[in-house]
Amino acid sequence: MREIQFREALREAMQEEMRRDESVFLMGEEVAEYNGAYKVSQGMLDEFGPKRVIDTPIAELGFGGIGVGAAANGLRPIVEFMTFNFSLVAIDQVINSASKLMSMSGGQYSCPIVFRGPTGNAGQLSSQHSSNFENWYANTPGLKVVVPSNPADAKGLLKASIRDNDPVIFMESELMYGDKGLVPDGEFLIPIGKAAVVQEGKDVTIVSFGKMISRVVVPAMLELEKMGISVELIDLRSVRPIDYDTVLESVKKTNRCVVVEEANPLSAISSEIAYNVQRWAFDFLDAPVIRVNSKDLPLPYAPTLIEEILPSVDRTIAAVKAVMYK
Repeated sequence: MREIQFREALREAMQEEMRRDESVFLMGEEVAEYNGAYKVSQGMLDEFGPKRVIDTPIAELGFGGIGVGAAANGLRPIVEFMTFNFSLVAIDQVINSASKLMSMSGGQYSCPIVFRGPTGNAGQLSSQHSSNFENWYANTPGLKVVVPSNPADAKGLLKASIRDNDPVIFMESELMYGDKGLVPDGEFLIPIGKAAVVQEGKDVTIVSFGKMISRVVVPAMLELEKMGISVELIDLRSVRPIDYDTVLESVKKTNRCVVVEEANPLSAISSEIAYNVQRWAFDFLDAPVIRVNSKDLPLPYAPTLIEEILPSVDRTIAAVKAVMYK
């Protein structure tokens, strides 16, 4: 175990898989000569050369399509989007080609491709660089959607994603690239679709994923502990598939549930969690499930307005109090 940055864990995962399997390659804007917009691919061009670390034009639809074609012909591309906001330019290839190739070919072709890059708020970048599309992609049969919350998970889940025979949407956070954490050496994979019980507790279950874990939920938990409230924290890790067994087992123990998610509330992942908790664990609930989401607005530029719209420690604490004292 070593303490390394989130970006270094991602890089390590890609390097290890590219050394292990010559069919794996990386492509995207600025991934080669510039070492990546966020320096995730630092030094990879020097090691693997321009045929396996490929700079592309600013043409997401074009290089997304090249990646899908390469995957259909036996390669394992990693396609980096500078932000998932830009993935909308390539959405035809992701939704109409990658996700449907297995089904439309009657199982003759798989599409082992990873589309990765940052999602959600990254400071003062305003609306066109700050959206959350986890629920968009999770609503697409044929895709898997992975959202790691820490460096160790970033490595283990990315290695598993690269080896997966289905297309994987791998969503990171620009704000987390410099986060440090302990990461295992060498071969380390985390299965897609298995949530993590980050902390055990007895009073309330908080379900979350991605950067909300470190930025909102953990600070809220520390304050709640001072109030004598014991929180069990579930990190989903992936939002398609969702590990409902782990969530339900926790809720049946604590009898209360709060879901914290960065995305806007309509048709969100938190909506699906809340529905399935009340469907399958209704008799165990002592209070309604409460969601903490961003407010239903495009994210602005001003930092004071950003703070007002995004999920916060205070709103999470208020939600927990509401289910505790119902």
